[in-house]
Amino acid sequence: MKKFYFYLSQRKFFFINLLIFLYIFVNLLDGNRGYFSYVKKSKLLINKIEEDKNIVGQLESLRLKNSMLSLSNLNLDFLDQLYRSYFVLGKKGEKLYLVK
Repeated sequence: MKKFYFYLSQRKFFFINLLIFLYIFVNLLDGNRGYFSYVKKSKLLINKIEEDKNIVGQLESLRLKNSMLSLSNLNLDFLDQLYRSYFVLGKKGEKLYLVK
């Protein structure tokens, strides 16, 4: 036992530095700002950017539809298309012939 304590007292500086190095190394890999957390957050960022693009596209589509239905710029073809889709007046692929 005396030899063990003597060995520890001789190598105390080495063991303390080893523990500090291991602590820093583990936190670099697995900590809140570590490598694995960075990879997970970068994937989340990519998903959020794609989701943002989808939402912006939907917003532009709604703005276009809203502009077509405004009173100052009413688009009758779009209005007819909406009537047919809501009230099932026509089927997809159906040919319509207008007779005047």
